[in-house]
Amino acid sequence: MVKKYIVTLNEEELQLLERFTTTGRHAAYQINHARILLKADQNQTGGSWSDSDIQEALDISVRTIERVRQRFVEEGLQAALKQRPGAGRKRQIQGEQEAHLIALRCSEPPKGKGRWTLRLLADQMVELGHLESTSHETVRQTLKKTNYSRGSKSVG
Repeated sequence: MVKKYIVTLNEEELQLLERFTTTGRHAAYQINHARILLKADQNQTGGSWSDSDIQEALDISVRTIERVRQRFVEEGLQAALKQRPGAGRKRQIQGEQEAHLIALRCSEPPKGKGRWTLRLLADQMVELGHLESTSHETVRQTLKKTNYSRGSKSVG
């Protein structure tokens, strides 16, 4: 398979990445991204490593290797070393909506139901107009974050 994004490091980038991987304190993912770029460099003696060889050597998924190469080619060295897009993503339920969810969780369940389920809570939040749409998993994560998960004995 022909690679779409070819990494060719200049001397300055090469030195920076070598220093980056051996000195200072950096996040593990940044060091891994730097190592990927070093091994994927077309200018090194013997040419670049294959993605499968890089995967085996660094124990990183091929998809991550492809994304790092793509970001390097399209956006440059700094973008390739930075946190991936979506990290620290904003929560879907926050503030007032979160308060409504907790209040709903603390209330009596619908008639004929013994307790609130995550799906019931998600459906009720949409029905009451607090959210346009949501999933039971989003409700679970929000309740877990606020210590009002389904299994809580003391509610309130």
